[in-house]
Amino acid sequence: MRALVIQGPGDAVVVEVEDPVAGAGEVVVDVERAGVCGTDLEFLSGEMAYLRSGEAHYPMRIGHEWCGRVSAVGDGVDPGWIGRRVTGDTMLGCGHCPRCRRGRQHLCAERYEIGIRRGWPGALAERLRVPAKALLSLPEAVDPVAGAMVEPGGNALRAVRAAGLRQGDPVLIIGPGTIGLLAAMFAAADGADVHLLGVTPESLDFARTLGFANVWTAATLPDVPFQAAIDAATAPALPARAIELVEPGGTVVCIGIAADPATVDTRRLTLKDLTAVGILSASGGLEETIARYADRTVDPRPLVATTVALSEAPAVLAGDRCGPAPKVHIDPRR
Repeated sequence: MRALVIQGPGDAVVVEVEDPVAGAGEVVVDVERAGVCGTDLEFLSGEMAYLRSGEAHYPMRIGHEWCGRVSAVGDGVDPGWIGRRVTGDTMLGCGHCPRCRRGRQHLCAERYEIGIRRGWPGALAERLRVPAKALLSLPEAVDPVAGAMVEPGGNALRAVRAAGLRQGDPVLIIGPGTIGLLAAMFAAADGADVHLLGVTPESLDFARTLGFANVWTAATLPDVPFQAAIDAATAPALPARAIELVEPGGTVVCIGIAADPATVDTRRLTLKDLTAVGILSASGGLEETIARYADRTVDPRPLVATTVALSEAPAVLAGDRCGPAPKVHIDPRR
């Protein structure tokens, strides 16, 4: 089959690789859509932290935002999965350590991450091998575009949950990229007063097309008593800025990861009696995201600028974009 492989920094190619085979407890999925994420771009640039820690290495088979249809099952897997439309959790814990037993498989020290960690091949390929326990069924109301947005949606939903918002609460979402905009959609659907903080005119204008009127730059941000801030950006100065902007007793949620360490004054956290929360992965938020997409409470599809063939994936990773929307999808069947 064809798959995209990053052979080293700046070197991404589509090549023929061996077909995946479903082992015990696993399935093979024919991939319908796969999203390109900022993490994928970091693998291409060589900046991804796992490359430095040894948790990932070249050559890399990337792609962790996906949906598709099960085409084969391994031993011990219900054959009723065959033909079903699915997506799945990226985080694959060992299943028996204390963290996994507490339902925190996304924090398992021995976890695999599809297309990211410890060499598990990703979804920018015609077919993908996945443990059956990681699968989630997709209803027909969730089309392939929305299906491949479940993973980023789960991240955003967990960030909004962590913010602890009530009806009408003002919340500042920093960074109008895919995760920030999805967080804005979930928060708005729950009745929060959403404000977005960004930099580029293009990203801010696009946010306005989605119906968000309170879109600001650092120079125009009004004095609002924000009950929470969600940092979905990648600038190391922004967590400290979020701490300053949130009302005493409020919450700061960090989901964006900067290339360099962010420094915060923990005295401000203490003296303002703030709650600070870090969010890693969509685990625990996937099922609700699917339900919210299915009933159209949240519609992620406007965030996808275009869908291109697998052969065009290297150009997309290199920076070729097709409009103001932040997400590009790959259809490996093309």
